[in-house]
Amino acid sequence: MSDLLKINVNEHTDKKGKLTYLSWAWAWAEVLKIDQTANWSAMTFDGKPCMYLADGSAMVSVQVSIKGDTKSCVLPVMNHKNAAINNPDAFAVNTAIMRCLAKAIGMHGLGLYIYAGEDLPEGEESPTPAERAADWLSAVAASEDVESLSKVRDDAMQALAKNDDKEAWALVNTASRERKTKLTIKATA
Repeated sequence: MSDLLKINVNEHTDKKGKLTYLSWAWAWAEVLKIDQTANWSAMTFDGKPCMYLADGSAMVSVQVSIKGDTKSCVLPVMNHKNAAINNPDAFAVNTAIMRCLAKAIGMHGLGLYIYAGEDLPEGEESPTPAERAADWLSAVAASEDVESLSKVRDDAMQALAKNDDKEAWALVNTASRERKTKLTIKATA
């Protein structure tokens, strides 16, 4: 069991609307207590800190490595109402990256329980393609070999095809191709 799963984060969270947020700075400090060599990085997309989507919204991606285990997470760039922002500015992108960092740390176990209902739809607005694809993009990023990546891609294709969700599928397909390239390079190294 991860040491991070055992930590109670309740005293270090903020509530915004119905969602609970974990402070990225506190979370990173907890990570460094168990692994001083831990590191994180924000992914770039053609040299940009986020992937811009056809609808004008954007996604960020962060990787966190703790004790040699790397986990990735993706997150839409959102406003204070947790709705995707069209044409986000630098501040919104940076905020999304730091939120994504906290979420990626959560993938290692710290505060994982506070994310239990995070991806449930809120309000009356329909989700953007980035929001519809978010869980599949996280699964693609977490795939550790080409075989598991292929299964995630196939499952995503079936699920998104049921709703004729071509935009979300395009995001998952692009992320799958990029991940497959990285996994193939890693396997041959």
